[in-house]
Amino acid sequence: MANLLSLDVSTPHGPSGVLSKETGKFFFGYGRAAASAAISLTMPVRVSQYVWPALHPVFQMNLPEGFMLEALRNRFAKVMTLDPMLLLAISGGPAAIGRVRVASPRPEFGVPTEPLHQGESLSEILAWDGAESLFAALVDRYLLRAGISGVQPKVLVPEARPAASAKATVVTQDLIVKSCRKEYPGLAANEFLCMSMAKEAGLLVPEFFLSKDHELFVMRRFDRTAKGDAIGFEDMAVLTGRSAEQKYLGSYAELARVVRIFASPAQVQDSLHALFDSVALSCIVGNGDAHLKNFGLLYSDPTLEDCRLAPAFDIVNTTSYLPEDVLALTLGGNKSFFASRQGILDLARSCDVHDVPKRIEKLLLAVERVISREAEIADTIPAVLAAVQQGTEQFQKTFCP
Repeated sequence: MANLLSLDVSTPHGPSGVLSKETGKFFFGYGRAAASAAISLTMPVRVSQYVWPALHPVFQMNLPEGFMLEALRNRFAKVMTLDPMLLLAISGGPAAIGRVRVASPRPEFGVPTEPLHQGESLSEILAWDGAESLFAALVDRYLLRAGISGVQPKVLVPEARPAASAKATVVTQDLIVKSCRKEYPGLAANEFLCMSMAKEAGLLVPEFFLSKDHELFVMRRFDRTAKGDAIGFEDMAVLTGRSAEQKYLGSYAELARVVRIFASPAQVQDSLHALFDSVALSCIVGNGDAHLKNFGLLYSDPTLEDCRLAPAFDIVNTTSYLPEDVLALTLGGNKSFFASRQGILDLARSCDVHDVPKRIEKLLLAVERVISREAEIADTIPAVLAAVQQGTEQFQKTFCP
């Protein structure tokens, strides 16, 4: 198969332009696109092309990583070269994260396309107790829905719900189905507890679930409307001009600056406060994976005044698996969890937060309530429970003596 050298790029507002590769560089040009067809908050419509030495960050956002990338290689590496352009062509279709879509302008290149699916029942996924791995079956069926980042095994699955007619079903929003890894036992229950704490604390979160056997964490994607229309989403790697591989560079204070630059004026204060709460909760529960790609902004299109911090997601305890783990980004110039309590005070100034003890107390109470309410789940992951409780005790000593 010949190398794929160009891709047509569009948004819900129509054609945006062309992405091309030449002499080792990547070019994107808008042509005559309207302002509403901009593909990124960092790439407004203009006459001159955007040139990058690698795929532009907004396109990298939809490249598969980790488990899904390896699964694609296992299926297609023998028959085609999975370079970045081809991977983007595979993963950048209708199921891609955000509002940007890519497609090959030449069918003869044979880019694999996703077949039509009936979708999956959420209740059946959560209740699965069969002998065979449901997750493996879902990956095999929906492998071409690979445009979801992260190294954890996960797959985008279309959800099927009963229609008005008893004999019919309709495909609605996608579900993100995550599986546990052997080296991280109890990860699904871990994420369920931590995300429940975020919800209990008043943070905006997507709807999420834990399977009956505690092996699958399921979350509804938040970059779609109730009707399934795409909403703009850009992670902080994109917004800081970094590649996916640079997701552990930068600071949480830098994220606050990004919010001030790109969030709509009416949304800035709420977004900054939500960012503070999300980072503080990650420090409390020992989440060392709150990197650039796990924060982002959400908006309808670049011309509207509704750009705001996206819901909190991917909050887990990591210190129970990696006792010497550190923060993903710097906080007050440090990545140490031990130093995070002082760093939180520095972040508060960046986020215009003036009631730090009160907000920390609210987060701590949320953690305690969830541990009590979900005791049956928490008891199945004692190492995670102990690590979270250690974090809460440290923050209580500092802010709630």
